[in-house]
Amino acid sequence: MSPIYVPGKVTLRQGFSPVGIGGDNVYEIEVSGTIYRVHVFTTVGESEFIAASPIPNLEYLVVAGGGGGGESVSGGGGAGGLLTNVGLSALPVSPSTYIVTVGAGGSSQASANQPGNNGSNSSAFSLTAIGGGGGGSFNAANGSTGGSGGGGRGFLGGAGGAGTSLQGNNGGAGSVDPLNASGGGGGAGFVGGVGTSAAGNGGNGLTVSITGSSVVYGGGGGGGAVTGGSGGDGGGGDGGSSSVAAQPGVNGTGGGGGGGGNGASGSPLRVGAAGGSGIVIVRYAI
Repeated sequence: MSPIYVPGKVTLRQGFSPVGIGGDNVYEIEVSGTIYRVHVFTTVGESEFIAASPIPNLEYLVVAGGGGGGESVSGGGGAGGLLTNVGLSALPVSPSTYIVTVGAGGSSQASANQPGNNGSNSSAFSLTAIGGGGGGSFNAANGSTGGSGGGGRGFLGGAGGAGTSLQGNNGGAGSVDPLNASGGGGGAGFVGGVGTSAAGNGGNGLTVSITGSSVVYGGGGGGGAVTGGSGGDGGGGDGGSSSVAAQPGVNGTGGGGGGGGNGASGSPLRVGAAGGSGIVIVRYAI
């Protein structure tokens, strides 16, 4: 409450505090003396965010689901596309009900004839983050296009999939090396590693501090081979090997799933892992 001088009397003005409703978790943080209310959406599918009053300063993070890894010496899944305005221009939001969609990760791939499955899009406030591209499989060599692209198949080589501009990066290409090294999935911050004598690592994600803590989102999945590549920072799953199964992307990060390894025909070790689900987070000063 602060006084405003008016001739003949004193009028009190109440400070404005915007109100939003919705999310799986709602809490408040203090950053450099400013109090923010944070709404976190993690449930896959559609939810609502209600702006009960104008919000002039909304910040957002929208991350899509990560792509799944391919089957058999296969590329890692690309990370889900990432969109954020934290540290940039705030978004003014009018009073209304807004649909928030959290994308699922691409499911695991057990068919050598299909690339890993792409992740699903996440969206909010007319913004759409594109699902991560699936990694290339033994008979479907190239990684798929997505928010970040999937890695290419090893053995006979395969191209990495393209990432989406301003959302993610390309997947790494697979090698024709006898060790069957595939490429890593692209990450939100870096391209996927190229397969050489070893499988490519997943590209690292981006650090976003919207929750009050520094968290990395959008890591690409590691490629599969005799020795699998590491998943990128930000929830990327490790690639499979001749003795270890591929690991899934971490839910709530948009991380790509690891590519299937170099096991015997029909072995579970060849199956690519699923991508992690995405996330949507909004905050505003109160």
